[in-house]
Amino acid sequence: MTISANWNYPTAVRFGTGRISELAKVCSAAGMTNPLLVTDPGLAGLPMIADGLAALDAAGLKAALFSDIQPNPVASNVEAGVRVLRDGGHDGVVAWGGGSAMDAGKAIAFAAGQTRPLWDFEDIGDNWTRADESAILPIIAVPTTSGTGSEVGRASVITNEETHTKKIIFHPKMMPATVICDPALVAGLPANLTAWTGMDALAHCLEAYCAPGYHPMADGIAVEGLRLIKEWLPKAVAEGADLEARAHMMSAAAMGATAFQKGLGAIHSLSHPVGAIYNAHHGLTNAVFTPYVLVNNRAAIAERLERLARWLGLPGDGFEAVLNWTLELRETFDIPHTPESLGVEEARLDELAAMAAEDPTAGGNPVPAGKAEMLTMYQAAMAGRL
Repeated sequence: MTISANWNYPTAVRFGTGRISELAKVCSAAGMTNPLLVTDPGLAGLPMIADGLAALDAAGLKAALFSDIQPNPVASNVEAGVRVLRDGGHDGVVAWGGGSAMDAGKAIAFAAGQTRPLWDFEDIGDNWTRADESAILPIIAVPTTSGTGSEVGRASVITNEETHTKKIIFHPKMMPATVICDPALVAGLPANLTAWTGMDALAHCLEAYCAPGYHPMADGIAVEGLRLIKEWLPKAVAEGADLEARAHMMSAAAMGATAFQKGLGAIHSLSHPVGAIYNAHHGLTNAVFTPYVLVNNRAAIAERLERLARWLGLPGDGFEAVLNWTLELRETFDIPHTPESLGVEEARLDELAAMAAEDPTAGGNPVPAGKAEMLTMYQAAMAGRL
């Protein structure tokens, strides 16, 4: 089955195999004549990037490449990218890659025209109003993984190297002008990264669905995202060249990021400090913590998960059916059961718990979770105790 479509939700998306051929056209439509292509070091040397730069050049668009980005981008990566952008007189950013490239690329496009420090725009209160929005450069997003959904988001997650904490930088104009979702660009993603990024999309959809508050549109998007993940993630992991599976997972990733405007929760709160301190893959850490957070939140989410289990057609009943599904996926994908496998040290749990409680996602957890509750969940995870 060939999937090809254009839609606008929440931004313009050009979806389908081969749509990367439209890169120069969408850059020009966004007003770019000299874009900076931001990607990660692993992609920088691949033919897809060389082909993209060649296509831009052939269309008369000067372009340059920046790829000095860590897997969990840090502020110095953004600062280096801003220097390259300013020195080259670039007038926009093509953020091409997984979550790291997306976060760094969007942050570079945002920060290049600002005079205040990056942390002045952390997603707290109305900090975003401090920005000179006329100086925010246009962004084109080209995802090559199916997890973060950052291509349809208005924020970037950047690590503060001094405090080893992940910070969310937000502004409405950080939303990419156009997204090109081309499943062929994801086909070469290794099985383990396919699984980890897919579990990230699952965590986004699941936490958004469970977050308190009234947002039926986000709930509906999250549930359909979970259905796509259930049906297509195992196929994408088992057969990376299955473009139908890849396409549906690209949709599920974008749906998760669209839905989580409703909120996230302790899966992300526990995950972010581990990623910042141990440089662990974000999707992998989310996968490790998911069942422990579900158990912690059971009293508040059981009724919702009963409906979800019926919708997904999971074997068994209600909460246990959803919990078992997440555990079965982890086992299928060889994802570790405890964070100790990620290098997490028992001696640092108190420190991690304090960081988790301060994470901006903590407020969206269905059950109030301060430092004590975060520590309890960390301890349960380290012991593998459900």
